[in-house]
Amino acid sequence: MKRIFTPKTEYILSMLVFGTLAPFVRGIGVTSGEVALYRAVLASCLIGSYLLITRTKIPFRSARKDIALLILSGMAMGFNWVFLFQAYKYTSVSIATLSYYFAPVIVTIASPIIFHEKLTKKQILCFIGSTIGLILITEIQGGKGGSDWIGILFGLGAACLYATVILLNKFIRSVEGIQRTFLQFIAAVAAVLPYVALTDGFHLGSLDMKGWILLLAVGLFHTGITYCLYFSSLKDLPGQQAAVLGYLDPLVAVFISVAFLEERLTPLQGIGALLILGFSLWNELGSKN
Repeated sequence: MKRIFTPKTEYILSMLVFGTLAPFVRGIGVTSGEVALYRAVLASCLIGSYLLITRTKIPFRSARKDIALLILSGMAMGFNWVFLFQAYKYTSVSIATLSYYFAPVIVTIASPIIFHEKLTKKQILCFIGSTIGLILITEIQGGKGGSDWIGILFGLGAACLYATVILLNKFIRSVEGIQRTFLQFIAAVAAVLPYVALTDGFHLGSLDMKGWILLLAVGLFHTGITYCLYFSSLKDLPGQQAAVLGYLDPLVAVFISVAFLEERLTPLQGIGALLILGFSLWNELGSKN
């Protein structure tokens, strides 16, 4: 298929779209598990159609070697969404997003244990700085009070699951890019479906027109189309440029939270946000991977 945008433009667009996810999710009147399930179903259908149209083959034979990792990473991806969407319900979008963006720090700390890599002084400093930032954003004043803490814990749970996806993907060699994500989405559907069935059940019939529009936007636009843009651009971008531009996602989320949803950050929380994003970005700059 003929490319409409440059890889850099595609990547920037995907980050901007990812950053607008929270308000859409909040407007869908079903449980977080259901939103995650329907997101994976809709995205799987759209990406599957994309693979068919572009005649992109999935190497099923070679994928057998990594089938367990693909299933585990898909399960982690599905429940990562469940936890993140729960975080949106209990606290502000900015705090939920910043808690979630602790994932790179978790990867940095886990890598020496899993891959026997040495922690550099820079990585230790980035871990300390990001952790201080996390402590500062937990400085809750007024508002939801105790529920904010629940939201932060869900955000950190989502961060742990996202870090798990990143770490598992380092071991998957047989499938790359959008094909890998398609298989992981299928695994996410298989994992989240029984969870929804055994907990709160299915409530699609309760959605009004607005809910249906938002759900279709989350599944098809924010996930299906945007993931295609993301992977199409990622393979043609230098790693460091992708790392820097990737921080448009949380910046947009925080901007929307403050400017449009009127969810204010205290000065200390603002400093915490800068510490988390700044130290996480600095950790990625200059990385060989």
